[in-house]
Amino acid sequence: MTKLDVPLQLAPAFQPKIWGRRDLAPLYQRPGMSRRRRRADEGVAVAPAIATMERIGEAWLTGDEARFMNGPVSGLTLGEVSRQYGAELHGESWKGDRFPVLAKFIYTSDWLSVQVHPDDAYAAVHDPGNVGKCEGWYILKADRGASFLLGLKPKTSIEALRAACERGLSKKLLRLFHPKANEAVFVPPGTVHALGPGLVLFEAEQNSDLTYRLDDFGRLGLDGKPRPLHLKKGMEVARLDSPAHRALPQVVLSEPYGSRRLVVACRTFAVEELTLRKAASFAGSAVRVEALAVVAGDGRVETGAGWLGYRTGETWLIPPATTSYRLVPRVPTRLLKFYVPDLARDFVQPLTARRGGAAKLSKIVFLTDQEK
Repeated sequence: MTKLDVPLQLAPAFQPKIWGRRDLAPLYQRPGMSRRRRRADEGVAVAPAIATMERIGEAWLTGDEARFMNGPVSGLTLGEVSRQYGAELHGESWKGDRFPVLAKFIYTSDWLSVQVHPDDAYAAVHDPGNVGKCEGWYILKADRGASFLLGLKPKTSIEALRAACERGLSKKLLRLFHPKANEAVFVPPGTVHALGPGLVLFEAEQNSDLTYRLDDFGRLGLDGKPRPLHLKKGMEVARLDSPAHRALPQVVLSEPYGSRRLVVACRTFAVEELTLRKAASFAGSAVRVEALAVVAGDGRVETGAGWLGYRTGETWLIPPATTSYRLVPRVPTRLLKFYVPDLARDFVQPLTARRGGAAKLSKIVFLTDQEK
C-alpha cells in the first residue's frame, strides 16, 4: 500500500435532522447562495450539493462516510481507509478498526431530544459490538437566548425522571444553561442532556453513536413517525448526581505562532484550540493520528511534496508517517486539534509546569475513578 505521509483533507458527511438549520454559516456556504453572500464568505468551504431546503443538523467530520480529497487515498471514505490501513492511519497506540475520535459540527434550530449515553462496560453487555459514549462540546456560536440542558436538578429521582419523560415534560427536571461562544463543556457517560436551539458547536466523542433517547417531546421524525425512546436502558445508565461540567476554565499557552488553548481531555479524546497569526511548523506524532478542524481563517498546508489551501469548515488528518508540515495562514486562523491523548504528556505535564495551571487540571482533564 502507498505510504500515508502527508496531511489528508476530509470532506464531511452532512446529516439531515428535524432540528437542524438551512443556513450553515459561519462554517460552510450552501449551493445557490447569492453572489453578495458568497463574497462575504470567501475562504469558507462550500457544502456539497445538498437539497436547498433540507435542514442540516450535523456535519460528521470524521464519520465513516467522510471522504478524502487528496493524497493516495483520494476518493475513498474514512471507513474504507481505516479498515485498509489500520495502524498506518490511526497510529500504533490505537487498536480499533474505526477512526478513534468522532468529531462533528452541530447546528440547532430546535431542541434535540433529551438523551443519555452509556459507558463502555454497559455497552459491552447490553449493546454488544458497541462502545460507550463520552463527549465534549466547544461552542462556536450562540444566538441570543440559546441554551442547553445538562444534568438533573438536585433531589430528582429515577421514578420522577421516567414519569416526566413519558409525559414529554423532562426539561423541567434538568438544569438549564445559556452558553457563550468559546465555552467548553464535558459530558461523561450517564449525564442526561439536551442541546437547545440557536447553537453552532463542535463535538468530539468516542466513535460511537450509541444514544438512549429519553424524551422527544412527541415530535415526528423525518419519516413522519415518532422516534423511538429507550427508557429502560436510559434509566439504568442515568446518573442522578452527575455534575454540570460547563464553562471550563480557559488555559491558554503562548506560542511563537500565536496561542494554544488546552480545552478538554479524557482517556478517549482531547481537544486543543490553536490560534495562528503567523506561519508555523509542526511535527506529526509517530504513535497516533491527529486531526485539525478549521473553524476560522484560511491559508496553506505545506510539506516537502508541495502545498494545498485550507479553508474554514475543512478537516485535515495528520497520519503518523507525516514527520513535519507547515501551516501558513493568509488571515488569522483558528483550528481545533483533536486526538486520543497521552494525558500525562499532553495535559498534565504542561499544566503542572505552568504557574497556576495545576489548580485547573481537574477542571479540564477528566479521569475515571480507576485512572485517578
